[in-house]
Amino acid sequence: MVLATSGFVPDLRPAEHTATMALPALPLLLAAGLLHTQASPSTRSFQLDYEHNCFRKDGVPFRYISGSIHYARVPRPAWRDRLLKMYMSGLSTVQVYVPWNYHEILPGVYDFTGNRDVEAFLDLTAELGLLVILRPGPYICAEWEMGGLPAWLLWKPDIILRTSDPAYLAAVDSWLHILLPKIKPRLYQQGGNIISVQVENEYGSYYACDYGYLRYLLGSFRALLGSEVLLFTTDSTRAEELRCGTLQGLYATVDFGPGSNVTEAFGAQRRVEPKGPLVNSEYYTGWLDYWGEAHTSTSATWVARGLEDMLHLGASINMYMFHGGTNFAYWSGADYKDQYKPVTTSYDYDAPLSEAGDPTEKLFAIRTVISKEYQGTLERDGQTRLHVTGRAGDTLDILLENMGRISFGANTSDFKGLLANLSLNSRPLSNWLIYPLAIDTAVQQGWPYAALPKSRSGGRVGPAFYTGTFETPGIAWDTFVTFPGWSKGLMWINGFNLGRYWTCRGPQQTLFVPGSVLHHGHPNNITVLELEGAPLTPLLLFLDQPLYNRTLGCSTMATE
Repeated sequence: MVLATSGFVPDLRPAEHTATMALPALPLLLAAGLLHTQASPSTRSFQLDYEHNCFRKDGVPFRYISGSIHYARVPRPAWRDRLLKMYMSGLSTVQVYVPWNYHEILPGVYDFTGNRDVEAFLDLTAELGLLVILRPGPYICAEWEMGGLPAWLLWKPDIILRTSDPAYLAAVDSWLHILLPKIKPRLYQQGGNIISVQVENEYGSYYACDYGYLRYLLGSFRALLGSEVLLFTTDSTRAEELRCGTLQGLYATVDFGPGSNVTEAFGAQRRVEPKGPLVNSEYYTGWLDYWGEAHTSTSATWVARGLEDMLHLGASINMYMFHGGTNFAYWSGADYKDQYKPVTTSYDYDAPLSEAGDPTEKLFAIRTVISKEYQGTLERDGQTRLHVTGRAGDTLDILLENMGRISFGANTSDFKGLLANLSLNSRPLSNWLIYPLAIDTAVQQGWPYAALPKSRSGGRVGPAFYTGTFETPGIAWDTFVTFPGWSKGLMWINGFNLGRYWTCRGPQQTLFVPGSVLHHGHPNNITVLELEGAPLTPLLLFLDQPLYNRTLGCSTMATE
């Protein structure tokens, strides 16, 4: 049988971080990160470092990899599913629009319930360990009805939208005084997870070029959110748009898609922000569809290559969209340049997570780029040093496998986990978050989802899950499974943990499969966690007898 890789990104944090050692029943432990500390609210900060061209989170250099998701385009019962999938794809951050017209249905009539409960959505992102880049407008574009501006603004026929027009500003001011107080307690500096807030959206592409309008918004955001929050703008790389869309006091970021010359694109940002972090606030993973035109698709390879190029430059990146969702009801917008082009109901966007929330080939290509933090393996009583490369402020994750506590010998108090200092260039690394991974429970509940990519590189790629199905043609007898070309890991059939295999170490070359765990008449689910690297074509073979072959030479593994 052929198995599909579902990828294992080391930076998978649970809903709540716990500082504890592994529990006896759990075989795997993740020691996550921690070249940066988990600061108390009084010391938390997210700032620009113009000297070192980076963000600083709690005083330590920081770079985010983010993806856009719109709560208004996803049914509330699916919020957790979509956010978890984004989190498990290796994202540290999500970028979120707030559509004004979705909440202020009529002047002074507000709805923040059900699918419109933006506070509940933001609280969920925090629960799942995601940071947030918030884009509250008041104009958001997003191919959303009237760019998020309420249609009732047009009851005043002579109103001039997105300018210093007093009638427009009065409505904006009223809205911001409702929305931003809900946001302030969720700012990172206040103990929340919102690290930055965008003011307006791509204003440089609007004809008005009204600096007074931007200054008014800047003043309102500062008055309602405080002086510490990082405020920014986003515009294309065109010089004219950057001229009209940027303002002193708002950090200028850019947006561009795959196929752009990354150096030239960030050069445009450097012309307005000579110092500070490189940021692509909208890296286009796909594109929208219009009625009457062909569905848009963007090459997964193309998207992954551009992402890798930006990461090599140390840039922070938000992927637009990571999950597009659906324009339910009447919320789809329209574009007008040379002609009127209404947007389709589907906002699939050819995004890494499909409209229905399914992982795509593009997601796995992106996750492969993100998860390339694989440095090597260590083993108890064996190799204890590694050559680790990275940048200042990077997060270091260590996946620890419990190979079994001592059952006979001088010392049965065999503690597991990160028990002593780890040092980088003789300097101890501190502030580790250590917690168990309940993999058995996740597998029993059907995770990970299978997805077959077109190609996969062999060799030492680090931990990864592989999934597939098979059927038993007749009676489900006892059998044995062997792992040709695999290295070391664990295997589950229908959620039952068969145990460890370690084919490269031997002598055991098969795992026993009780017939009682097999299904007859419908597919059997199979999951393999390979800790080092599967063969180019990951195959499993079922035999009628075991193989106790020979001890094979192999590289040391991360065992504890």
